Amino acid sequence: MQAAKYLFVWLLPLSVAFSFHSEGIGTYAALIFAFVIVPLGDFFLGEDRSAPDESFRHKRVFDVILWLTVPTQLGILIWFLTIASHERTFSEAMGIITSMGLMCGVFGINVAHELGHRTSRAEQFLAQLMLTTSLYPHFFIEHNKGHHKNVATMEDPASARMGESVYAFWLRSIMGSWLSAWNISAKERVRKGLRIWSWKNQMVVYALLIIGIPVTISILFGMQTCIYFVGAALIGILLLETVNYIEHYGLSRKKVNEFRYQDVEPIHSWNADFRLGRIVLFDLTRHSDHHYEPSKPYQVLTSMNSSSQLPAGYPAMMLLSLIPPLWYRVMHPLIQRN
Repeated sequence: MQAAKYLFVWLLPLSVAFSFHSEGIGTYAALIFAFVIVPLGDFFLGEDRSAPDESFRHKRVFDVILWLTVPTQLGILIWFLTIASHERTFSEAMGIITSMGLMCGVFGINVAHELGHRTSRAEQFLAQLMLTTSLYPHFFIEHNKGHHKNVATMEDPASARMGESVYAFWLRSIMGSWLSAWNISAKERVRKGLRIWSWKNQMVVYALLIIGIPVTISILFGMQTCIYFVGAALIGILLLETVNYIEHYGLSRKKVNEFRYQDVEPIHSWNADFRLGRIVLFDLTRHSDHHYEPSKPYQVLTSMNSSSQLPAGYPAMMLLSLIPPLWYRVMHPLIQRN
């Protein structure tokens, strides 16, 4: 029964399927689900800070639920590519692009984040596959080897600074994450005495995929479908970066000396224990525990008492971040009390 609650996540692809089949306002069903129904559910159902049973760590059913998101994402993407060129109004086109974008962000990137922290090569391959459906494969390198090391410092492009708007953060994080991933990969190869410009450099392969996939789609399905796909991928990327923005906004680690910062503590991540948002994001919102033990599977992440707590769930806070003056008014007093 504890695993069954995560099946609620499948309401997203169901709402996307409804969007693909609909006309008019119905094409925005997925957007309404993610940013109206889920925040309202969080508001009325409230928080759940109860600790999971540690025995869940080894229950295979939680892995199976996660793995099933991969064929779901790929199936929805193929379906999207086959219907993208159908005649529809501009508003309806934006509806299906947004729906696919939500799949890229919630299934494609968020699930890849969870799989990317697993130790098995098969799951790490699935993580890179899912990231590729959103044209963001370098996240696999930068997040694991960059973000977790530099979180809540000036060296981390994915940690938002106090007073920085989400729009400025998008630009800095997207460009900075790519450069960070490239530098990490290049330094590793130099350290091993290998050539940087090589097919065995993951970043070279990723760059070719980012170019090659849209080109292939344009050849097979047409330029319009290619534009729609790139638009959906961009929405998925912006969803990820908005989550990055709220996860560490305004939180910083002190520098112990010129070589290192203080250890990562629970207060260096913003958490939200609101029920529906937690489930939809596979407990990503218990972010402090994730940084404390990155390899810990989603089903046993706990709510750490000393973590920084948000006043609403992640979906609601994502909406709030789009209005910087309101975001600052809510968040700055919380930061000052930390």
